[in-house]
Amino acid sequence: MKSYWMVSDDTGSRLELRDVDTPQPGPGQVLVKMHAASLNRGEFIHGHGLHAAGSAKAAGMEGAGEIVQLGEGVTGWKAGDRVMGRCPGAFSQYALMDVRETMPVPARLTLEEAASIPLTFLVTHDLLVLQGQLQAGQWLLVNGVSSGVGVASLQMAKVLGAKVIGTSGSQAKLDQLQALGLDVGICTRAPDFHDAVMQATEGKGANLAVNTVGGTVFAESLRSLAFQGRMGIVGYVDGTLTAPIDLETLHAKRLVVFGVSNKLRTPAQRADGIAKFAAQILPAFADGRIQPMIDRAFEFDAMPQAKAHMESNQHTGKIVLRIG
Repeated sequence: MKSYWMVSDDTGSRLELRDVDTPQPGPGQVLVKMHAASLNRGEFIHGHGLHAAGSAKAAGMEGAGEIVQLGEGVTGWKAGDRVMGRCPGAFSQYALMDVRETMPVPARLTLEEAASIPLTFLVTHDLLVLQGQLQAGQWLLVNGVSSGVGVASLQMAKVLGAKVIGTSGSQAKLDQLQALGLDVGICTRAPDFHDAVMQATEGKGANLAVNTVGGTVFAESLRSLAFQGRMGIVGYVDGTLTAPIDLETLHAKRLVVFGVSNKLRTPAQRADGIAKFAAQILPAFADGRIQPMIDRAFEFDAMPQAKAHMESNQHTGKIVLRIG
């Protein structure tokens, strides 16, 4: 089968299209004929920690398709079922999914739309619900709201009944996101949004901030938080991995800063939130309250162009690779 691999060395990372054997499902796994997979920026950033120098592994982190074979002990699924999930090697014609990570594709969604859900929205669920404890009526601040996680955060927050402030360097993208319920859009890439956040929240600040950008906006996001506010760190596309911390503000406001990453989690830990996500959020996809936003879909052999499109920062929402 055809499979894209990420090859890393001391100078950078590159994609290679390889011919490899079709994997066979082990206990607790399903083999999926992949129809679509989504790009995630962190996988393509050299030094982001997802690929060690001198390593090579199948690329792709989430996708959707049809089950073709069940591993030992797998029940509740059958060949032909439409499924989506986080899975290593998603940019391949066939990939293995841990059955604990496998979710049914809602009937109203295409497999391309489904491919944009698993990793991004599970991360967002961790950010907003499991750790962020966002409640109805509270304010959410999203740095980089037009990114995949940013758009997912906006959509999920509206389902939860929260109000959303988003930052972006593009006014056109902010205007586009108003249709999804963006309450306040701040056109900036600089750490200069504190006053606008305070004005929107009547001087109280945001209850939760989602930082998809990195260290350049950390301090500004921290001081934009309300009493007992929380900030989740999910990426650092700015390449800035350090930031000053105002300990007095952190102390006085009883703030919480947390990270969202699966890098060091066990398979059981990664699967722990799946049932809660399926119960709380998946129905919103089934009834249309959340509609995946796909910026553009590329054919399988156009993977380099898809990667270049992501790196151009011109997209809003997810970029999808068609495989089937």
